[in-house]
Amino acid sequence: MSTNDKPTVLIVGAGLGGLLLGALFEKSGVPYTIFERAATVKPLGSALAVGPTLLPVFQQIGIYDDIVAAGKPLTHTRAYKESLEVIKATDYRPVEEYTGYGNYIIARPALYDIMLGQVPAHKIHFGHRVLNISEEDGKVAIHLSNNQTYEGDIIVGADGAYSAVRQRMYEKLKAKGQLPKEDQEDLPFSCTCLVGQTKVLDPEEFPIIKEPVCQFRAVLGADKPYTWGFMTTASNTLTWSVIHHLSKTTTKEAVQQRFRNNDNAEWSNHSAAAMCDETRDFPLQLDDGKKRTMGDLYDLTNKEYISKVMLEEKVFTTWHHGRYVLMGDGAVTAMHDAIALANLIYAMPTGTSDDITKIFEEYKTERYPAVMESFKNSQVMGKRLAKGIIGAMFLFLLTNMPMWLWRIMLAKTVRHRPQVGFIKPIPYMGTVVPTMSPSEQKARAVFEKQQQPAASV
Repeated sequence: MSTNDKPTVLIVGAGLGGLLLGALFEKSGVPYTIFERAATVKPLGSALAVGPTLLPVFQQIGIYDDIVAAGKPLTHTRAYKESLEVIKATDYRPVEEYTGYGNYIIARPALYDIMLGQVPAHKIHFGHRVLNISEEDGKVAIHLSNNQTYEGDIIVGADGAYSAVRQRMYEKLKAKGQLPKEDQEDLPFSCTCLVGQTKVLDPEEFPIIKEPVCQFRAVLGADKPYTWGFMTTASNTLTWSVIHHLSKTTTKEAVQQRFRNNDNAEWSNHSAAAMCDETRDFPLQLDDGKKRTMGDLYDLTNKEYISKVMLEEKVFTTWHHGRYVLMGDGAVTAMHDAIALANLIYAMPTGTSDDITKIFEEYKTERYPAVMESFKNSQVMGKRLAKGIIGAMFLFLLTNMPMWLWRIMLAKTVRHRPQVGFIKPIPYMGTVVPTMSPSEQKARAVFEKQQQPAASV
């Protein structure tokens, strides 16, 4: 496949992963269109930690300065008992020594706006729900709720845990008897989460937001199955969350017989409001000498932008079929998936079904171990927040961990620092050498070959 004969990619989902994939295709010249079921983008969510595992790519595509300006440096996180006695201050400063980059807390809506700005508006279609997908004669098509059909060469499901692309793909595989049993089970979850962001606050009334580094505070409930807290942002707001640890793992199917339109972003205004009422007396430490609670933050937040979400706990084993491929849920995971996919599609020699299957298999081979590691780390953190003897044991071990052991663990979290192979690389910095990214190397080889001057006749 020549540089002028690239596959047309249909991306379903304009979340952070889908937008980064589009932004990377914009740089590589791969034709694409993004379809998003939501008609408008609400500024939902709390905040994300963006650091060395993504910042090199953001440098490559020219948004590093925007990210840093919109973020607030994160050097420590602090955990409190419900009495507001400090349990542990965790030090993240070694990350800069290891990588040359710091960590930044950035409000999710601010990050989304930056990413949205990297994709031309005419290449994103909002208010388009996917009803079906099909593949025929070496082409794929998505069929939308407005009766329109779009054709391409590859369909990417970047539409989250309840992906319409995955559901349609799995239906086809199940009908053929080719879908593994574990991929037919409902998504389990053991936590629900209430998230939001306050309006811009007055620094004189809330002096904590004047602090030059992010104040990341988490409170562990003493006799209740909740963890709650907040983060300060560069825009003088507080992003906050409340996690409800359920007594046992359940599924969405068990909570709601049928979840309308497969949209897990928000349950209902009533459900979120009820959780606000249940948790508004939970105490907070804002360093202003006043008795503060989560209710203070709820009252400072636009009710339309408070959402309740499920924190799913599953890694699927089937990632692709034919010309369909899936990206993960979760912001960092999805963006790392986007980097690997963009590299591999750029380096793909032809648009044949065999070559597409080959790069999809390479994509899963590269990403699956990293996704499983992230999943297991999340499970460990979940045990730290669990109630009873198990939670107490994990909390004791983490609270009393010596700094040398914490540094070793922290170093492992920054090994995976992929870059885009078809853009000039950013020199690696720090004392921890990044792990090899096969997709980056493959794209780099193609890119460097194309940069060589044509041999004289």
